[in-house]
Amino acid sequence: MLILLSPAKSLDFQRDIRDWPLHWPRCLEASSYLINRLRTYTVPELATLMHLSDKLAALNVARYAEWLPQPEGEQGRAAVLAFDGDVYEGLQAHAWDEVIMQRAEQRLRILSGLYGLLRPLDSIMPYRLEMGTALPHAEGQDLYTFWKDRLRGLINEDREAAGGLVVNLASQEYFKAVAGALPAGSVISPKFLEQRAGKVGIISFYAKKARGWMADWILRENLDRATDLQHFSVEGYLYNEKHTRPGYPAFVRVHD
Repeated sequence: MLILLSPAKSLDFQRDIRDWPLHWPRCLEASSYLINRLRTYTVPELATLMHLSDKLAALNVARYAEWLPQPEGEQGRAAVLAFDGDVYEGLQAHAWDEVIMQRAEQRLRILSGLYGLLRPLDSIMPYRLEMGTALPHAEGQDLYTFWKDRLRGLINEDREAAGGLVVNLASQEYFKAVAGALPAGSVISPKFLEQRAGKVGIISFYAKKARGWMADWILRENLDRATDLQHFSVEGYLYNEKHTRPGYPAFVRVHD
């Protein structure tokens, strides 16, 4: 099964990490085109486009100016270790050994507004470009039109190599970029719910961490069947048939 994750807005290029053998992302020509478009924006224009503070906009204008398609040495970092935030806190890729990392190389992909589709050991530089950004380009007015055809063959090639099944642990914003390219019935999108005082619902903070936990669990257990997911029980989550519907297995954690 192929696992899909979203990237994170927060990045970590400071933590000491082990020396992994990195490679280049596979859509660098497209990434370079987007960077050149972004380099035309002033700080106020970027702040408006991305709904950022002037401080964050200035940071990212500087990042675009420094960006290289093939960074050298410590300029780049493995994608799975570069992203920070709730999903990646749950994933805990910093604790992976060689066996788990190589398994992830075959079976984990990170959707990206700048890089398209990342493997864990793709070398990336700091950036911010959310998939939902309305960035005009030669082919349209947003990143969905930009990436739609570019990702179609790549995502299905990776899916087939991983056994045909996709476990979608990405957000709706990012999964939308490839949803139309995937065959009907090939995608499972788990949902993670919290039960408090008899009421069941999604709490975003917990759901994000649970996506990371499930991705890590699938890789560690080397699972490959849809029915295997029903055994997920990390951090108190249990499969719940009542809240499950076809293609959307539900996992509920009860809070006393």
